[in-house]
Amino acid sequence: MPSENIEQRKLAAIMFTDMVGYSALSQRNEALALTLLHEHQQLLRPIFAQHGGREVKATGDGFLVEFGSALQSLRCAMGIQTAMVQRNSSAAPDRRIQLRIGLHLGDVEVRDGDVFGDGVNIAARIEPLAEPGGICITGPVFDQIRNKIDEPLVRLGKPELKNIQIPIDVYRVVLPWQQLTSAPAKPTAASQSRPVARAVALGLVFVLALGAVGWWLFQHRGQATKQVANPQTNVPTQPASAATSAGDQKSIAVLPFVNLSAEKENEHLSDGITEDLCTALTQLKGLRVAARTSSFVFKGRTEDIRKIGEQLNVATVLEGSVSKAGNKLRITAQLINVTDGFHLWATNYDREMTDILEIRSDISKRVTNALKLELGVEEKERLVKKPTENLEAYELYLLGRHELNKFTESGFAKSIEHFKNALARDPKFALATAGLAEAYNNLGFWNYLPPKEAFPEAKRAAEEALRLDPTLAEARTALAFIQYEYEWRFAEAEREFREAIRLNPGSAAARFWFGEFLLVMERFQEGEAEVEFARQLDPLSIRVNFDIGVKLYFQRQFDRAIEQLEKTTTRDPQNSLAFDLLGQILWRVGRSAEAFRVWQKVHELEGFFNADEIAELGTAYAHSGLRGFALKKIEFMEKSRNQGKYRSALRIAHNYMIAGEKAETLNWLERAVEERATWMPELKADATWDELRSEPRFVALLEKIGLEN
Repeated sequence: MPSENIEQRKLAAIMFTDMVGYSALSQRNEALALTLLHEHQQLLRPIFAQHGGREVKATGDGFLVEFGSALQSLRCAMGIQTAMVQRNSSAAPDRRIQLRIGLHLGDVEVRDGDVFGDGVNIAARIEPLAEPGGICITGPVFDQIRNKIDEPLVRLGKPELKNIQIPIDVYRVVLPWQQLTSAPAKPTAASQSRPVARAVALGLVFVLALGAVGWWLFQHRGQATKQVANPQTNVPTQPASAATSAGDQKSIAVLPFVNLSAEKENEHLSDGITEDLCTALTQLKGLRVAARTSSFVFKGRTEDIRKIGEQLNVATVLEGSVSKAGNKLRITAQLINVTDGFHLWATNYDREMTDILEIRSDISKRVTNALKLELGVEEKERLVKKPTENLEAYELYLLGRHELNKFTESGFAKSIEHFKNALARDPKFALATAGLAEAYNNLGFWNYLPPKEAFPEAKRAAEEALRLDPTLAEARTALAFIQYEYEWRFAEAEREFREAIRLNPGSAAARFWFGEFLLVMERFQEGEAEVEFARQLDPLSIRVNFDIGVKLYFQRQFDRAIEQLEKTTTRDPQNSLAFDLLGQILWRVGRSAEAFRVWQKVHELEGFFNADEIAELGTAYAHSGLRGFALKKIEFMEKSRNQGKYRSALRIAHNYMIAGEKAETLNWLERAVEERATWMPELKADATWDELRSEPRFVALLEKIGLEN
């Protein structure tokens, strides 16, 4: 420290810190404010000394600190915020402390132990620009440290600073537990050459859980309350209200982790890890987990955590990022309380890729500890149990999930290839086997493969997965779907759905598919209850919105069904299934022109007809209305069948119904029964076939399927 009355000019890094909300707290509870002020001072002073900082003075609820280098000052600031996150993780909400920190490198005058000049004034002006728990730095600091740290730096531009005439660049330091909300500042060529992906600032979280049956259908375009069954009715009790659930600390959403790897293709790792953790956490009793499909609505979006929590109806959010460079892996995770934005827990992992499964288990355990969940012996064992010991098999599994979730024909085919390659490396990998069942189910359901090719493969995989792990709810759901949609063994399907829900009450997929099964069986009260459970778990699900329209259609409430489906297609204009049903209802109520336009949209989305064929369908409609349109469509579908391409006999029957050809409709419905076409169980409730219900041949068809008329 300079001696008394000696003035000295020098280049120095200046830090300003400030306690967030201190003045307001002082007005509410002065004693608590003073206690926290003292505690924060005791915590920060050793960190200043550890990084070579000189405390110039305390500034009420903050500090002015001088450093010999910009890098020292930044490392100190990061150390302070890390220590504060760790402290807050075990503190009561009203005793948490958050700081803002500003750093500037400039010329200062040292006089009587104090510091003066523009260098000090600029640091003081940028500190309020930092977010609570954050750090802001100026351009001069950035120039000194940009190739020396891994953390991303986001340029905030040149904000206007009070009494500072010359514009100056300001950057935000993205700490490991914070979300990257815009593009990081570009590093120099020197930083790009540094090993282990310095160029992209490795980043934020991995979590492992495993992909619920993936919401096989419909979620491709879009994103637990504990069930107590009534032993008399088997109707589940109503889920907790949104307000009650959101206020309960035992609820969580896992947001898509940001891929900060230099290679874009590593996105399967960040997405797969997110999905893994979602599934792992759903298996814990007393913890309600927002479904993957709802969480992934926020992928690539920047929104306030409180708004996300409100939309997903959860009290806590887990977020982060993943960065991989060669065999090096950086994963950082943070658990945030939605109500006030405080970090309940945060950590980061700098490991080898071979440690990824241990990281998964550790994150899961830390989340349960932070939320104070009481786990039974089986749940504790499940948390630490690895799905496979083979790292290569696990990476291939994540690739399979990534492709499957694209919900395209090529995505399903590629996922099967990845799952099979994973099983070649570990034949006992039950989750990969369940993924195989899911992929084949999708190929069959979406009519990409003939049912007799797709569903038997799906069943073999589902049964093998259950042989490997009888507690796997994903495999139970897959098997139930096969029994319901393909084998028409409805009693067995119901037992499997109920067993899947018993094994994992938080599975939105199991609850949704069971709900749809019940609606198709015209057990509307029970079906609505299960779909409502699914909605609580997956509040942004397009598919759940669609099923509200399905229920109304099955109940012959056509106007309300049209209104609901128009809302669904507005929210998700790429979902062909919603448009198809909307067209069906419009035809049913005599709105032919609207039905035609909607069905043409379906053809564009599905890709079963090429552009020339779609144009010909338009011409046919212009000449002969919906009858000509339907007959032309049949012509194209029969041509494709003759060329060896699968086109569902049920779809052909449907178009004969539109054309008014009842005899041909029944002929093709009988062929649909023989080929076990997808969607045959819906004949029981589907209003399309109402004019045939008195026909003996139609009654006989329902009996073959195992349905009552």
